[in-house]
Amino acid sequence: MSNERPWPEAGGEAFHLAPAEVWERQAEAEAYLPEAYDADGFVHLTIGEVNLLAVANAFYQNDQRAHVVLVLDLNRLSAPVRFEDEGHIYPHVYGPLNRDAVVAVRRATRLADGSFVGIV
Repeated sequence: MSNERPWPEAGGEAFHLAPAEVWERQAEAEAYLPEAYDADGFVHLTIGEVNLLAVANAFYQNDQRAHVVLVLDLNRLSAPVRFEDEGHIYPHVYGPLNRDAVVAVRRATRLADGSFVGIV
């Protein structure tokens, strides 16, 4: 499914988890690209805070850096967006995240063991 609107179950909003230092390092750039973009070929997004925390704990718990959550308006993204999972929970963006699609930047909260427990 490619750039189909309205977005399934999303209300037009998705989340991207990023190390705070990587996001801040690109503060002056027109668009944001995550560290894994070259290897993956797309930007990973997640629909829903609970789902994002599950992804964070499954894949990033051992990355002790501070993380931020980019809140994205899917309708503002310039690059193609595809829901390639049956549940329409994990959209992929095939290009950089244009800054005007980032509607908020929130902080991921963690426990001492690195577990992600919330987004503030």
